[in-house]
Amino acid sequence: MLSSPSLSRKQISSIVRSKLRKIALWVGAVSGGKTIAANFAFLIAVREAQGTGLIVIVGKTLQTIERNIIDPLQQVELFGALAGQVLHTRGSNTATILGREVHLVGANDARSEEKIRGATIEIAYVDEATLLPVGFWEMLLTRLRVPTARLLATTNPGSFNHWLRQQYMLNADAKNMIVFEFVMDDNPSLTAQYVADMKASFTGAFYDRFILGKWSNAEGAIFDMWDPAKHTIPWADLPPMRKLIAVGIDYGTTNPTAALMLGMATQTDLYGKEHSKLYLVDEWRYESIAEKQKLTDVELSRRLRRWLADPHLPANQMQLTPDYIVLDPSAASFRVQLQQDGLLSTQADNDVLNGIRTVASVLSAGKLLVTERCPGWQKEVTEYVWDAKSSEKGEDKPVKANDHSQDAARYALQTTESIWRQHVKLAA
Repeated sequence: MLSSPSLSRKQISSIVRSKLRKIALWVGAVSGGKTIAANFAFLIAVREAQGTGLIVIVGKTLQTIERNIIDPLQQVELFGALAGQVLHTRGSNTATILGREVHLVGANDARSEEKIRGATIEIAYVDEATLLPVGFWEMLLTRLRVPTARLLATTNPGSFNHWLRQQYMLNADAKNMIVFEFVMDDNPSLTAQYVADMKASFTGAFYDRFILGKWSNAEGAIFDMWDPAKHTIPWADLPPMRKLIAVGIDYGTTNPTAALMLGMATQTDLYGKEHSKLYLVDEWRYESIAEKQKLTDVELSRRLRRWLADPHLPANQMQLTPDYIVLDPSAASFRVQLQQDGLLSTQADNDVLNGIRTVASVLSAGKLLVTERCPGWQKEVTEYVWDAKSSEKGEDKPVKANDHSQDAARYALQTTESIWRQHVKLAA
């Protein structure tokens, strides 16, 4: 990703000037250099802390704090000898940084503010501030009640109407805040290949936010890059599958139950270079309203397992079975039924926005193709839209309609991303 890990003049300036206000916010495109600059500023703040309050790192979850903050701080190539002074046991809610105890706080919903209520905080470092509930942010500010207290935060842009932009960035002076804005061009150490990979990974509002560094409302069709001429393939023409990665299942009683099968194929070009793509090869749906009959979990399991036993690939291919059954996390009773019937399932990653971003990335890069045996998904994809009322409130939410096959495919793709991402390259 990096050709050399040196700080730019803009990064250095932001580190120095971050002390001018109580709140310092680094915002902008992915890989613009904002997080590295903020990390250095945080290390300096920890070193200079007077010990009058707690030091905390806040993120959406403990896992995202570890991935986005702790792991980079431990990279010797970025932080030299300082990396050895960042100590953390995976899964622990504390770390030792430069000899100081640092508390790691996940803030994934409004109830999370209870974790810091009553605390006195001297240094707070917030990862991805736009993902925090506004109530948590406001509670955090009330905890910064010593004269030396500071808040450092990083984020990618969000909705044009997001509370962080409307209430704080546009009133920075009144809020005792300084804002540093970064774009990818501010990071000269990025390689051309990495920039190409990133530009191929996003489209629409996500491209505006993560590549251009702009605050942008999500509007209209969610997968506006969908093109049947580009993204469909006849089932009979499927290339040999390397594996069937997963079946994603969205469970419904009154609503449809949908199952989408995700495969991956790798082909070699004339120069011996391998190219992998993902395929939605097959689909199963049961719609109780259309069938005028609700099924019990027992019967639903029987029909799903019967479908799983059918051939899902053309006759000229080896008939594979999916490695994972990825199930709607709300489908507790159905999970138990499947287990009783001998079918183990994995709980789906239901981070909706990240999942949508993942699906959009592979579609935008032309790395996801869909066969005619997935009619439910193809029907829904043009009807799956952003909720305009949520956008007005600064929130990114899809309309809860025409989403059953969409959710099933998203579960399969998002939950298994660590498996296929090492093979599927998104550069154009």
